[in-house]
Amino acid sequence: MRCPFCGSDDTQVKDSRPAEDNAAIRRRRSCPACGSRFTTFERVQLREITVLKTDGRRVPFDREKLARSIRVALRKRPVDEDRIERIVNGIQRKLETEAESEVTSRQIGEIVLLTLKEVDQVAYVRFASVYQNFGEAKDFREFLGKMDGG
Repeated sequence: MRCPFCGSDDTQVKDSRPAEDNAAIRRRRSCPACGSRFTTFERVQLREITVLKTDGRRVPFDREKLARSIRVALRKRPVDEDRIERIVNGIQRKLETEAESEVTSRQIGEIVLLTLKEVDQVAYVRFASVYQNFGEAKDFREFLGKMDGG
């Protein structure tokens, strides 16, 4: 593993342990060249997923981008980091096992919305407001009206 600080290819694993409910391995590493320490995570990837963006571009699935958007929606909500990791892992696993090798960004957004609806109502509305591009207060009212079944 290349050192992110100095670029040396010779780093050493100092500690390994299971992480994310045994879905990943957390490795603590050090670089003999510069003395820096850093952490890596090793996860199983069942297959490559390509995301078809709304503008027609095709990009590799980015787990960290998914995790960031979920963290933003759940910011200052009573959901701990372990639960967020389980949510991200669940969505990624769903995409790897149930979806085609190419998935639209809209499909991913729908999966995130359905997941957040079950986890936290405020996060659900936050994510929907960005995902569905709410522009004014009436967009929130309409969405909340639909949410309440009205």
